[in-house]
Amino acid sequence: MALTPEQRRIRAQIAAHAQWANCDDPAGHTAPARKAFLDKFEEQVDPDGTLAPEERARRAEHARKAHFKRLALASSKARAAKAARRDAKDGGGRDVA
Repeated sequence: MALTPEQRRIRAQIAAHAQWANCDDPAGHTAPARKAFLDKFEEQVDPDGTLAPEERARRAEHARKAHFKRLALASSKARAAKAARRDAKDGGGRDVA
């Protein structure tokens, strides 16, 4: 019998909790992924590897900050759109208790 999306979500959550329950060093466990994520920005700003390490790091830090600012902007737009839909649905009035 095929699992429903909800059942698959619960099964994935069980697996994640079991994995973290048996992990002695959570930060060490995720270190390779964090390194790969940060390396992506260095590759983005210096694909040929010609910059000095300090300059590459400086530019990569700005690229990382720009990435997270883009995420924040997208999140803000999504929240505003959701609020606009909600307001249009309920006539624009919010109950304030």
